[in-house]
Amino acid sequence: MNKGVWFGLTLMALVVAATILLLPPFAQMTGGHLGLLMLALIVVAIMLGFPTAFTLMGMGMMFAWFAYDFDTTKTLDLMVQRTYGVMANDVLISIPLFVFMGYLVERANLIEKLFKSLHLATARVPGSLAVATIITCAIFATATGIVGAVVTLMGLLALPAMLRAGYNVRLATGAITAGGCLGILIPPSVMLIVYGATAGVSVVQLYAGAFFPGIMLAFLYLGYVIVLAKLKPAHAPSLPAEERQVPLPGAAQALSPDGTRNALSGFAAALSGNIAGSSPRAALANLLVASLPFMTVAAILGATWHLATAPAAQYSTEGLVEMGGAMGTTDSRPPPDVGGLQEPPSDAGGLQEPPTNPGGTVVPPTNTGGTVVPPRSSSTSAGEGATAAAQQRTPTPGWFWWIMAGCGAALALFYALLDLTRLQIFKLLLGSFFPLAVLILAVLGAIIFGWATPTEAAAIGALGGFLLALAYRFHAKWQALGAGSANRFGAAAAGAGREVGPILKESSFLTAKTSAMVCWLFVGSSIFSAAFALLGGQDLIEKWVLSLDLSPLQFMVLSQVIIFLLGWPLEWTEIIVIFMPIFIPLLPHFQIDPLFFGLLVALNLQTAFLSPPVAMAAFYLKGVSPPHVTLNQIFLGMLPFMLIQVIAVVLLYTFPAIGMWLPQTLYR
Repeated sequence: MNKGVWFGLTLMALVVAATILLLPPFAQMTGGHLGLLMLALIVVAIMLGFPTAFTLMGMGMMFAWFAYDFDTTKTLDLMVQRTYGVMANDVLISIPLFVFMGYLVERANLIEKLFKSLHLATARVPGSLAVATIITCAIFATATGIVGAVVTLMGLLALPAMLRAGYNVRLATGAITAGGCLGILIPPSVMLIVYGATAGVSVVQLYAGAFFPGIMLAFLYLGYVIVLAKLKPAHAPSLPAEERQVPLPGAAQALSPDGTRNALSGFAAALSGNIAGSSPRAALANLLVASLPFMTVAAILGATWHLATAPAAQYSTEGLVEMGGAMGTTDSRPPPDVGGLQEPPSDAGGLQEPPTNPGGTVVPPTNTGGTVVPPRSSSTSAGEGATAAAQQRTPTPGWFWWIMAGCGAALALFYALLDLTRLQIFKLLLGSFFPLAVLILAVLGAIIFGWATPTEAAAIGALGGFLLALAYRFHAKWQALGAGSANRFGAAAAGAGREVGPILKESSFLTAKTSAMVCWLFVGSSIFSAAFALLGGQDLIEKWVLSLDLSPLQFMVLSQVIIFLLGWPLEWTEIIVIFMPIFIPLLPHFQIDPLFFGLLVALNLQTAFLSPPVAMAAFYLKGVSPPHVTLNQIFLGMLPFMLIQVIAVVLLYTFPAIGMWLPQTLYR
């Protein structure tokens, strides 16, 4: 047996031995001790390879039968109630929709084009292949949230390219596995949905809170790769100049064969039509493409200015009566009792027009006492004028001008460096990166800004994933047919339809399979948690933790260390559904926000896919790696990224605003 098997067997033996030693003799065991024994047996059974969901369900039913004094009816009732409670949770509807969106994007073969364009865009950055790999993994993992699919595809695409370029095996495998696991944390993450359903925390707020920690972790990965490539160039050699070249179209070659001419000045000169090989129409089209960054920044700045200078909302209190007061009078005495409710006096003549004098002027009405009701005075008009003035826009804040100046400087630098070669790279990004980014931002924006629930946004994302897959397959067929093909549009549309059909079928099958696994896992964990609570295991753990007299910091460190260690033998699904119901009830005692605790757990649980011996990302990558890439090399490559995750957890705890600023700003 190899070292990994021996390590797993040793760990399981230690779990069983520690449980036996810590528990009292069988004659003195209480229900709480049986709950702890059940918890230890679950860990051992999962490490032995038993199916997690059905192991939880079977173990929970067996120990619930003990807790009910061998009453089979109550045990079966508990199973039915818990199963119905899970199936009635509408938050879980978003899981199959997000998974379906991910499988559609994955099966549409978008990742190869995305990786190539990002590789060319980052060609001058140290460690450009690894940098492009992490960025591609982050974008693709965000769109799919399926770690195995991202790691496998990038192992087939990026690992051979990095090995051919002379990259260190550990750096190459570590970048792929760490980048592929970012989908666990960055929304729309299935793990956050599972945690929200387990802990009773809003999934919308979890998505908003996890956005910046996920970006922070991705930038930490990129920083490590760039610094390592700068310090040790042999680990990440620079690409030769010929691999950085981008084929230029005829219009660009007519302006500059080597592609070094500025794109704006070149195509502006071509508008006159005096340059052979470059038509004014092609020049205008290229100028429109080049102006897209300017138009995008201008639109964003305009929307920001509109929101920043919006007038303060004016709320009129006219007509409101203080509680307990009477309308139409300043007398605070209660009205006389008239003997119950009565109908208001009705006008026998019905509604009538107001009387007018001979000159056509409306006669002021009188009240029942004969007093003339005064008309609207000039002071009233002045008050309305003041209200209208208050509706004017507020002065532009100073920070807006700083942002505008920064954007202007960035655009000036961008257009100064935009030569014909970089314009072609920008076009490649437009066709690969930006459609996927728009889909992701649309889904996340709809959730975070409250325009749609996670379920509704997931449905939009699934539809967008289908349309994106259809568009990409149509574009591929369109290019394959060539300009001289007869009925090119119809043939491309028919070919795209034939290819999208199998993609849709396979994605639906995989979505049903994954969703069934998640649902059964929730059912099993719900039954297990109920049995654990019936036996008194939760009370026993709470009393033990409270007897330690820990401070909030000590409890947070203890809980995160336990989760970190559990990530070695277990996956994140088992950790959330088994151990989160144990930690969550303790949070109010230590005055810890469950939302903030969930963000720390989500960041910490990245280790579940990067820590041996059950590092699933390593096994996914090993399955598609060349024979000379060993599992130990993959494990060693993941260790620096595990350390970066620990640093990210410390940064998030030290500066909670990284995760809490956005949800507090939007929802509180």
